[in-house]
Amino acid sequence: MPRAVDFHVHLPTTEFMQLTLGPYAQAAERYFRTEVKLKDIEQIAADYSELDMVGVLLAWDAETATGLPPLGNDYVAEIVRRFPQQFIGFASVDPHKGKSAVREIERAIKELGLAGAKYHPGVQAFYPNDPDFYPLIKKIQDLGVPALFHTGTNGLGAGTPGGMGIKLDYTRPIYLDSLAADFPGLTIIGAHPSWPWHEEMIAAMQHKTNIYNDLSGWSPNTRLKRCCARWPRACKTAFSSARTTLSSHPSAG
Repeated sequence: MPRAVDFHVHLPTTEFMQLTLGPYAQAAERYFRTEVKLKDIEQIAADYSELDMVGVLLAWDAETATGLPPLGNDYVAEIVRRFPQQFIGFASVDPHKGKSAVREIERAIKELGLAGAKYHPGVQAFYPNDPDFYPLIKKIQDLGVPALFHTGTNGLGAGTPGGMGIKLDYTRPIYLDSLAADFPGLTIIGAHPSWPWHEEMIAAMQHKTNIYNDLSGWSPNTRLKRCCARWPRACKTAFSSARTTLSSHPSAG
């Protein structure tokens, strides 16, 4: 058994940082005042092996909203195939691609063997509880895998005029509350401590047993810590870094 599972990992590869994120990554590096050191897959696998950890690698598809190429599900699945002791993979599909997205998430889970679905509503520009996207959500529920949604603020677009078009309202955790009510069979994870809407995350997590929270990217605030101390059974959290490497800056998604 590994010492820990890092539930939220973005790859510090050329494919992700320079192609899929492109100018968004550059803005995040300026915002966090640091530079992501690019690594190849072999180096990343060695890092996790040395730490005796398993990393959950996240695909990314925000093509409709950003015009940038996805970090594809096949790419992530191939890494998991090569390093099954170190990595698990979560798929991503662009919700705006409609029926194609539904087919792709099924292929990613059933054929590629990926273990969950990852979304960034802010960058992908959609509300998780929008009924227009419910056929996709239903498919994920039917497949029996968890869905991970970015919540709260983020570094992508931060510190720029207009935030590079990213609207923070998409990432409020309260929308996951209504999604959990409409899909009680779906395991929903809100990524990050959800600041500045952390109390929405806490309330939804306490109220609904199918909502969880990963603690990546930002340090948990005092309110969340007090909640976990007072109601440990309701404080359903997962360790995660949301880092492009375990020693670099918090990433944005």
